[in-house]
Parts: sequence; structure tokens; C-alpha cells
Amino acid sequence: MLHMFSMVRFRKNQGGIPDRKGSDMSEKFQVLCIGNAIVDIIARVDDAFLETHERIKGSMMLVDADTSARIYDDMPPAVERSGGSAGNTAAGIASLGGKAAYIGRVHDDQLGMVFRHDIRAIGVSYETAPAKEGAPTATSMILVTPDAQRTMSTYLGACGELSLSDIDEDVVANSAVTYIEGYMWDRDHQKEAVLRAMDVAHEHGNLVSLSLSDSFCVDRFRSEFVDLVESKVDILFANESEITSLYQVDSFEEAMERLRPHVKLAALTRSEKGSVILTADDVVTVPAHPTHVEDTTGAGDLYAAGFLFGYTSGKDLETCAKLGGMAAAEVISHLGARPEANLEELAAREGL
Repeated sequence: MLHMFSMVRFRKNQGGIPDRKGSDMSEKFQVLCIGNAIVDIIARVDDAFLETHERIKGSMMLVDADTSARIYDDMPPAVERSGGSAGNTAAGIASLGGKAAYIGRVHDDQLGMVFRHDIRAIGVSYETAPAKEGAPTATSMILVTPDAQRTMSTYLGACGELSLSDIDEDVVANSAVTYIEGYMWDRDHQKEAVLRAMDVAHEHGNLVSLSLSDSFCVDRFRSEFVDLVESKVDILFANESEITSLYQVDSFEEAMERLRPHVKLAALTRSEKGSVILTADDVVTVPAHPTHVEDTTGAGDLYAAGFLFGYTSGKDLETCAKLGGMAAAEVISHLGARPEANLEELAAREGL
């Protein structure tokens, strides 16, 4: 069950990371997550399966309904689980005992009902009305190869129809952080909706966080993402390939130097090398949490969950990164993109 909390109030300072001051203030939600509401269909395959279906290993590729159906028909036995990048992050925050809300669109169909049940059951507030007409609930065929890499073929369906009318501005106003997945840039009306959410968050003195989501996503929207980092984003999440792609450089160190003059706070993940937290004045390096890697799906989503939960709970940056690493380690230790263990209990055992 979610606990009540006395949460810190955030205000942006000039040129640095957002201040966490005034602990007498209380918010309804620590984090509002906005993203594509997707049901994941996960199966283990070999590399030959990727070649047969012309998939690029480790990527997320948008597909139409026919392509999605062909891949599904060819897949070995699969597991269906609610997913979507921002939805996974919201679920992780709730598992840590945090207060999370979610905005994302499903259809009023069987998979839509599954998604709504799953995210609410874990304790996330989800009130976006299901669509009565139009495309069915989105699905992502997630192919996990023996090296634990996941390759996603995503049919956006109903989630791609998210628009301004789906943004509950009261929820945005009452959330300390509004977190948005970069995949939302694949549709103009989705982009319009999340840009409005960003503006509402800032109008109420709250923070905006963005995940770059995927290096292929960065390739599609590089100039827009650079502008966002410089003008609208308070907390940036990216992995090594995404941040080097953003600035079109060969090394992680070069990317950090390019990013540093513009970022307020960035959490950059490096797989087995851990993560680096970057501010205008400091660099914090935290080693990876030890684990057995079974499936990398959801690693970045759960890292963001742990980090944002820690940050909105007033913890120092190193502890935030450790919480992120712990949550990511849990999710990659099994098949599927949402935690199976209680993250709040895991964090307590580790003194985080």
C-alpha cells in the first residue's frame, strides 16, 4: 500500500540543479509519467529470427498492424505483460512506495483492460479515459536474444492517438516532476500534448524530466531533443549510446562535455559501468548494481524510477543513482519490464 509522505517542494534556480526547499509543502504526486500505453508480448528468439524479420538488434522500430501480426504469428510461445516505457517507470516508483500518476491512451478492448488493471493494481493513479473508437490498444513484440538484448517492434495503435484533451492539467500541476518518454515525438499530436504538459509543469513551479528512450529515436529527432535539453528539461535521462548520438560524437566523455553547459541535472547510464550524474558543478559516478542479466527490457525505465523516487524524496544524488541502479538490476534479472520483487523492501534491505 502506498504511504503518505511529506514531500519537498521544488523551485528552479538559475543555472544549477533545481532547489529542494520548503519541506513543509506537500504534493499529491511525486512523479507524473506520460507515455505510450503498450502491452508487451515477449519471447525468446535467436539471431536468425531477427534476420528473417529484418529487425535491428537492440532497437525499437515502429510497425504497422500487418507487420506486427506477421511477427506475432512467427514468434515462439510468448508472455503478455503491460509495458510502455513511462508506464514501467510509474510502476517502479509505486513499487518503491512512491506516489505516481500516469497518462497514456488505451482502447476499450481486452488488452486495454489488462493494461488499466495492471498499472492500477500496483498503485499508480491512472485516469485517462479509454478510447471507444479508433485503433486497438498498442502492442510491442519484444524479441529477447541469448545475449539478453531486446529488440522491439511496436504497433502504436490507440496510444499514438494521445492528444491535448488527454492531458489532465490539474494532475500536472500537482506533480513535483512530469516525466516524459522520448518516444512521444513519433506523432505530432502526441508531441503537442507533452509540450503543453511541460509548460503547465513549469507554470506551477514543478520540474520536467525527459528520457531520450532510444538512440534510433534520437536519430529521428536530434535537433528537437537538443532544443528541449537547452530550454525545457530539468532532469535528463539517457544511456551512453543515446547521449553520444544526441551530440554526434564518438566518446561518452565528449558527449558529457557537450551536454554540461546546457543541463541542470542529467543521469547517464552506462550498463555494466554504472551511471554518471552530471550537473553544472559536479560529476557523481556510481558503479553498477551486481545482478544476473536475463533480459535488458525496462532497464532504463526502472533506473529512472529509482532515481526520481530518490530525488523527490530529498535524497542526495549518489543515493538517487544507487536506487536507480538497484531498480534496474532487479528488472533485468528476469523476463519482462516491470519489477517482480517489492522494490521498497529491497531498498530498505540495502539501506537506501
